[in-house]
Amino acid sequence: MNLLQKALFFSAVPLSLTANLQAAPVEQTFSPFKKWRGVFAVKPGVDVPFNFEITGTNAGNAQVFFINGQERFNAGRISWTKDSLFIYIDQFENELAFGITGNNTLTGSFRKQNNKKTVYPVTAAAGISQRFTHPKIAPLKDISGTYDVAIQQAGGTEEKAVGLFTQDGNRLQASFLRVTGDSRFLDGVINGNTFYLSSFIGSGVSYYTGKVNPDGTINGEIVGARGNTAFTARENEEAALPDAYTLTTLKEGYDALNFIFPDANGIPVSLNDPQFKNKVVILSITGSWCPNCYDEASFLSEWYKQNKQRGVEIIALHYERQNDSAYVKKALNGFRKKLGITYTQLFAGIADKQQVALSLPALNTFLAFPTTIFIDKQGKVSKIHTGYSGPATGRFYDAFVKEFNAEVDKLVK
Repeated sequence: MNLLQKALFFSAVPLSLTANLQAAPVEQTFSPFKKWRGVFAVKPGVDVPFNFEITGTNAGNAQVFFINGQERFNAGRISWTKDSLFIYIDQFENELAFGITGNNTLTGSFRKQNNKKTVYPVTAAAGISQRFTHPKIAPLKDISGTYDVAIQQAGGTEEKAVGLFTQDGNRLQASFLRVTGDSRFLDGVINGNTFYLSSFIGSGVSYYTGKVNPDGTINGEIVGARGNTAFTARENEEAALPDAYTLTTLKEGYDALNFIFPDANGIPVSLNDPQFKNKVVILSITGSWCPNCYDEASFLSEWYKQNKQRGVEIIALHYERQNDSAYVKKALNGFRKKLGITYTQLFAGIADKQQVALSLPALNTFLAFPTTIFIDKQGKVSKIHTGYSGPATGRFYDAFVKEFNAEVDKLVK
């Protein structure tokens, strides 16, 4: 069409139609490289927010990070087409499957990788950095501090825990320590006398809410899809859990462990093998599916690289969700690659406390993944530590690291 033909065409078209032609939007190309605010629909009336960021410039270098306060957790693989985006959280065998509903909006589900069963519906919007979007109301008070926590259990019993709160205006961060491990990094807000906290790294959704009473005590709930668990908290800077070195013991008459388990390639490994002879051995009862185990392995991986020349070995006994060889190899090697592990990993059985008891019959009690066992140069068990207090627990984590190093220092002499 030449210029004269174009002029004649537009002069013959009604004004209203030419206006519509001129206003037609230009199709935008979707880019995932943004900060996102997601929301899980956990159950009717309960929406739990989380934050994530997708960085990079193309599919080849794209990375996804789940953000919980000061934590940036490397989530896993990502792929997208013109109408779909997938975040593959391989470590926990989950995924976020989104339909792209706009250049800055996503709608989909948090689901299992193996059967695509939806755990929760989820939406996400770009450009919103605030986690909880409640109107800001001046906090009743600053609740920063350490708290004695009583978590209500079935049958009317209470589980003792420790709560750690850090408040800056309306911003609130927290972690709860239990015998079995900590809640990791909880991030949220406090408005008036009510607080909201959440966390997500790809395993499950954590959501805590509570009210602060005029006397500073707290009544709260751990909110889940199947029900809520109530807790109360009272400030006590000396709050502490039972000594983690006294909870798991050996049965009477035992002073050592004896086992043979295969590595990721099916090769049997024993504590009596030459590579462990006359060395201090740190035995970690762990699993790639376990967030607290991830934190412990992050610590052990770097610690081992710096200390293995001292005559120390680490053996991770993995208890995983399946026991077929292909699955085990994928789980152990994926964990190794993600955390840069260079110490020995073995497959010990299915992820079940009873399985641990059966496969390690010398243990009198087994309460938590992870559990860490210190073994001296003669192969005798020196100490057993139940659970793990990770970086989110501040001074409790520092105390664990100090005690860990002190025990190793004593054993390598």
